[in-house]
Amino acid sequence: MIFTHKPVAGDTQTVLERRYLDLQEPIPEDTVWLDLVRPTREEEVKVESFLGITVPTREEMKDIEPSELLYVEAGARYMTGRVLSRVSDSEEPGLAGITFILRDNRLITVRYEEPQSFRMYTQRAGRATGNGPSSSVSGESILAGLIEAVIDRAADVLQLQGERIDRLSRKIFEDKGDPSARNTALQDTLRALGRHGDLISKQRESLVSMERILLSLSATYRTAKAPRELREDVRSTLRDLQSLEEHATFISAKIQFLLDATLGLVNLEQNNIIKLFSVMAVVFMPPTLIASIYGMNFKTMPELEWHFGYPVAVGMMVVAAVLPYVFFRWKKWL
Repeated sequence: MIFTHKPVAGDTQTVLERRYLDLQEPIPEDTVWLDLVRPTREEEVKVESFLGITVPTREEMKDIEPSELLYVEAGARYMTGRVLSRVSDSEEPGLAGITFILRDNRLITVRYEEPQSFRMYTQRAGRATGNGPSSSVSGESILAGLIEAVIDRAADVLQLQGERIDRLSRKIFEDKGDPSARNTALQDTLRALGRHGDLISKQRESLVSMERILLSLSATYRTAKAPRELREDVRSTLRDLQSLEEHATFISAKIQFLLDATLGLVNLEQNNIIKLFSVMAVVFMPPTLIASIYGMNFKTMPELEWHFGYPVAVGMMVVAAVLPYVFFRWKKWL
């Protein structure tokens, strides 16, 4: 998919024209953005010969060393970041590696996923991108717009997750009378917290990778004396990103607190069960002792000849069972 300049008739604005390029078609010279989505080797060779660059492979995009993610080669600047994708209740969220390549005022993106942020940006890429005769569209401005779309999407995800976690928080501390319903609810809550924690951790990783790219761009633009408007956009986007990182950290801490609270409630439920067994053991221990003594059947035991020996023994066992129970209730241990 490519994006080329398209002037608007009777207007001073410039828009981007989006179209899919066939493998046999030549790449137009006025192309400002080449978006390679799951490229084949033939497509990579075509782009490499057109721009004189090397398109990284999918395996190379998975590297975690900063030197492999941010570097300059043959006059082109390579920047690889990770963007959250498949954010829905029916799919497991993942991180999509995306490589941004700047060369000769053009932007090349290489990706193997379809993040929502990219769909959002490409849908509005055909709208007006500037006002006035001085307006221009460049690879740098498109890159800034893409990163801004990624951050906007991250803000939406964090806001949605924050609302869901707030509802979970109220649900955790609700007083449920039915123990079976309470146990089921705690198990569901643990699973939900695990899903939310995994999503937030991946979102934080995405934000960190985008911050790394923005810091690199900011340093490059200062050295190269890029247009002031572009430098201001990068700085503003960087501030927004850092505030989102702080919010993601806060949500992670809240998830950890709710996880600890849920595990504490589970432990309380288990302790109540163990306490019940302990009390039952203590209650039946004295009657068991009495029954054991009178079950020895020694001939010298005088109680064996008593006419009321059996009811007396039974009465002693009942009293020995009731007294510990009354004592526990008096101490409010039950």
